[in-house]
Amino acid sequence: MKTLPEVAQVIRSKNSSPFKLTLDIIFKDREVFEKVQRENLLNAEVIAKAYKIEPKAIEKVLYFPPAKAVKIGMSRTRKSGSPGDTDVYGAQQHAPLLTISLDI
Repeated sequence: MKTLPEVAQVIRSKNSSPFKLTLDIIFKDREVFEKVQRENLLNAEVIAKAYKIEPKAIEKVLYFPPAKAVKIGMSRTRKSGSPGDTDVYGAQQHAPLLTISLDI
């Protein structure tokens, strides 16, 4: 087992609208990326579990082989800039990804 931070070069988040977040994971190694993709180790259920949300809030998990990357689209739990929002830009929302362990 390896944690996502051990195998990823980049793990980041950003707004894709006031209601949505984009999460990006770029892997260090092509072989690791290909195993993750082939075995679908990063899927809506895995991401939802890390964020403690329902899988239906994960709108897409897109593998992009040329960049050894995974792009995840999800709904924000609070609208950007609304009362109680602590991260208007969505730039600190990647932390739950750091807890994910992969069977590699």
